[in-house]
Amino acid sequence: MLYNIVKVCVVPQFRPKATLERSASADLYKNTLSRIPTVFGRLAYLASLRDPHSGVYRHHGFAATFGREESRKALGLSHEAVFQEWLNLPLTQKHQDATEYLDSLEVPRSEVLAHWAKVPDYRNYIPASARASERELFFAEFEVLLEAFRCSDAPGSGRS
Repeated sequence: MLYNIVKVCVVPQFRPKATLERSASADLYKNTLSRIPTVFGRLAYLASLRDPHSGVYRHHGFAATFGREESRKALGLSHEAVFQEWLNLPLTQKHQDATEYLDSLEVPRSEVLAHWAKVPDYRNYIPASARASERELFFAEFEVLLEAFRCSDAPGSGRS
């Protein structure tokens, strides 16, 4: 008796993780920035995509999708917009947002604050297009926030 063996091939159905938007900026917001829960987190993320030596924004996957110049433009404009969003928050909301950001990191908050005291990386979170007055405001308010964190993390403050 002969048996016919039929091989059944199942072709997997792939669904894209996210639908691309018409513009690079819209896609960046919808598929990346909107998933970062804090304004400060979005600011830190965008700043991390800027080369510290040239000021050029780089994101390989984004550039592969939208082209190098379009992706750089979208990243730069988004950085400016998020920076303005941060500046427009009341100081109490900045404290709450920064607290949420710090508490979401894998490294303890105390280690991040100690690092920032030695190497103020947060100074690189400002987009190159920021005006001098915006830079001054960012630095002044950030120093207040750092002092508030130091005080709340001090022994006997109720937070350890």
